[in-house]
Amino acid sequence: MPEETEDEDRYAPPKTLLGLLQRGRGAGAIRAARKPAEAADLVYACVRRDWSWDSLVDERSLYLARLLRDLELPLDPVVEVLSTGDEYDHDRAAEILRLLARGGSEEAQEAVRLHVREPEPWSDVRKTPQEPNPLAELETPKLLALLADPDAPEDDRTEALRVLRRRDPDPGLVPLVPSLTTADGERPLVLLIGNIGKLGALAMPAAREWAASGTRWLAWQGLTVLAEHGEAQDVPALLAELKQDWADGVWCGPERMARGLARFGAQAAEAVPILTRYWLRTPHSFERPAYLEALAAIDPTGPDMLGLDLAHTESLWDCQEDARLLGIERAPDRPHVRERLAELRDDPMEEPEVRNAAARRLAGPT
Repeated sequence: MPEETEDEDRYAPPKTLLGLLQRGRGAGAIRAARKPAEAADLVYACVRRDWSWDSLVDERSLYLARLLRDLELPLDPVVEVLSTGDEYDHDRAAEILRLLARGGSEEAQEAVRLHVREPEPWSDVRKTPQEPNPLAELETPKLLALLADPDAPEDDRTEALRVLRRRDPDPGLVPLVPSLTTADGERPLVLLIGNIGKLGALAMPAAREWAASGTRWLAWQGLTVLAEHGEAQDVPALLAELKQDWADGVWCGPERMARGLARFGAQAAEAVPILTRYWLRTPHSFERPAYLEALAAIDPTGPDMLGLDLAHTESLWDCQEDARLLGIERAPDRPHVRERLAELRDDPMEEPEVRNAAARRLAGPT
């Protein structure tokens, strides 16, 4: 089970205010509004240090900007990060200030004017023309024969995969997949994963053998195919992977199994407790909407420990845009929900898609 100890290198327990804020949970924003004095230092702590699991996809800037605005917190600690942090910290604090400036904060507008470095423009560097691929003219059967040749150079096999990826998927690639590895046999050849993705349902039923493989990369590819194209008989394999991910403390990737299990509805009921734990505890907020969608597909009445109406309502305050969109679509029609929808519709800091979705929901039948 993922650890819940609280120290400088780990996330605070998910039921605490700090733990909720670190994870970008909607419940953190709601609780902070009720306990602003307790929340102030915790919000600043999340500004000073980025607690997102994957900063490329986990969204925090708007979440933190809203907290600073709604709690009416001074922006000096945010401005301080511009000069005391590294380049990444500077850019993160600058984005928060830009959002607040867009929202009308004169303090943020002044801070941006005085302290924020403007991003350097992209240089107009022309790409060097690529050499033509000598394999591009080969027919697909010849490319597959090259891939099947164990004595073919790795670079040639990689180039063959590059050419195949630009063509319609061919089932002849399927039996070759397990052998298309680097020389040490530990990793797939570059571009193989993309070709497997293009195969889609053509990789069935071979994907079942891959999923049972002792080779981790091959097993994972098999499981991802089963998640998208498998049948009811594949539910135990997907469930076993989800359980193992939880036992190993894996935060990145379980959403693939969640989406796969969601396809089978009540047949995947055994996954509900684990999906619930993931939704409540994951710091990888990008994956959180997938867990909630899976819970709704598998058990529409909601598990005992997580009411779906409450979860969808909380999502209206979530850090992730996709979670807020899910909340807009599915939160029950209640006065406080309509109030939040109006806030999202009218918030100049909010993403246009969210604002438009909130407007449509409010304009529709109650």
